[in-house]
Amino acid sequence: MRAEVPAYERLQEATANATQGTNARAILELGTGTGETARRLLVRHPHAELVGVDSSEQMLAAAAQLLDSERVELRVGRIEDALPGGPFDVTVAALVVHHLAGDRKAELFQRIHAVLRPGGRLVLADVVVPDDPQDAVTPLSPEYDHPSSVAEHLAWLKRAGFSATVVWSAHDLAVFSGERHP
Repeated sequence: MRAEVPAYERLQEATANATQGTNARAILELGTGTGETARRLLVRHPHAELVGVDSSEQMLAAAAQLLDSERVELRVGRIEDALPGGPFDVTVAALVVHHLAGDRKAELFQRIHAVLRPGGRLVLADVVVPDDPQDAVTPLSPEYDHPSSVAEHLAWLKRAGFSATVVWSAHDLAVFSGERHP
């Protein structure tokens, strides 16, 4: 993933930074993959437990080796399916939501809102359609990847009940932070 995504390290750091100040005890991570984001989250939140969801058993096996923590529960599942029951203090989705078409993203944000505690935070880090086409530098497959614009993400997040802002961006990558309204 590092080789494929320009600014991967900065994206990961911005994602972890966006969870600061939450005093998270329960974290839901969607698209856990090999566990890199989860590892950073657990370092930032030493008293938190994390539920990680990914559709790939192989990726979760790699995550289990990297994380090796009693504070982690890894589950095979798709982001299109029912989410683990909360409530969670923080939900993080890094480099996974762009696999959904726009209407599916909007629906996912509503489901995330439902499993977050009032005042909880959603951190979304993903590929977006940049304003300048020359900034589209992340390799994508039209068959599997459906990035949306920053404005679309912000509108869907607002409709789902989040007050959201962009906290970091570079080229065709953005990190959004959204607080759940009670």
